[in-house]
Amino acid sequence: MKVAIIGTGYVGLVTGTVFSECGHEVTCIDNNEDKIKVLQSGKMPIFEPGLDEMVARNVEAGRLKFVTDLAQPVEESPVVFIAVGTPPTPSGKADLSYIEQVARQIARHVNEYKVIVEKSTVPVQTGEKVKMTIEKTVGDGMAFDVVSNPEFLREGSALEDALNPDRIVIGTTSERARGVMKELYGNFKCPIIMTDIKSAEIIKHAANSFLAMKISYINAVANVCERAGANVMEVAEGMGLDRRIGKNFLYAGIGYGGSCFPKDVDAFERISTELGYEFNLLREVQSINKQQRKIFLRKVEQELWIVKGKTIGVLGLAFKPNTDDMREAPAVEMIQELQAQGARIKAYDPEAMSNAREMLNDVEYCTDAYEVARDADCLLLMTEWDEFKNMDMERIRDAMAHPTLMDARNVFDPQEMIRLGMEYRSIGR
Repeated sequence: MKVAIIGTGYVGLVTGTVFSECGHEVTCIDNNEDKIKVLQSGKMPIFEPGLDEMVARNVEAGRLKFVTDLAQPVEESPVVFIAVGTPPTPSGKADLSYIEQVARQIARHVNEYKVIVEKSTVPVQTGEKVKMTIEKTVGDGMAFDVVSNPEFLREGSALEDALNPDRIVIGTTSERARGVMKELYGNFKCPIIMTDIKSAEIIKHAANSFLAMKISYINAVANVCERAGANVMEVAEGMGLDRRIGKNFLYAGIGYGGSCFPKDVDAFERISTELGYEFNLLREVQSINKQQRKIFLRKVEQELWIVKGKTIGVLGLAFKPNTDDMREAPAVEMIQELQAQGARIKAYDPEAMSNAREMLNDVEYCTDAYEVARDADCLLLMTEWDEFKNMDMERIRDAMAHPTLMDARNVFDPQEMIRLGMEYRSIGR
């Protein structure tokens, strides 16, 4: 099946690549000429393990291409995905202007029946607006349906998530559209949830908000554990073995970041308020997440006593491992707060330093963790890359001016760190 995907951001690029891997003929479209040139040259604008190889394989096979003009791909494709950005406005609402612009452009090229799919994360009732917008422009007698098909990709494992999803959600009441979408996803072996478009739109926000709630909950428990002298990791294990709870996302640390959870929790709370329901639970989820960063900062301040003039090494800048995404990364806020107090910052991340340079000033970027540790008064482990889990800790200790490690991700065993002569602090232990 021919598929057009408008938007080559994280979601659009991964979705298009995976559809081509499944045998569909995919055209990814973006009005950013520089990005398209980069993709056409075989380079990736984002880091995602395995993505460059899969793109290259499908481009070579003729199943995947990248263009700037949507006219021909839309006219030739029975399925058109909208995967453009929906960034938050200063008020917290999603900016849907890109969705509207693309809907108008698509409408001009509807030459036969089309299924137009919302892939971007959008507030409930957006599908109605997309349909209304297209109806105002589309030619007389041209049939189309709007479908919600939310994505559930985790950065760092997006290809696996897309190829082997837990479920596929398709929101539409049109049997014709359902038939097209079933054909599109015919090779996928997972439950397919058929629902109405509004329910599908809510599923994405509700799912991400629930996962964010689990993270905030275990972080709140961690703060209780720390004060009581308990171990949050053992508490989480005991909780997670309960099948009703599950172990996923019960990892205490410095809180969630990235492009999805902060934005989606904010958006869902605001959507609920606009619909007349005060979702106070989500406000507390947000509050705990912000507080967790302040709690960790206070630990660093207490350990150093005087921050001014100290050299602080930061291991990890991306909001999570296996990505170069710096959006809402806890390391950014931590570095800026410490710099404001007069600290000198050294930092290293396996993939995110290029993006970090655009966000952070006066940081000494290093070639590896050992260079970061050299003459540092304190190390902050902010992202749990495997590279950091496998460090030679004796070498790290010997390189430092003062062997102090602040572990924001509970990567290391406290007793082992003490045995090595490290001053060690973690979360909830």
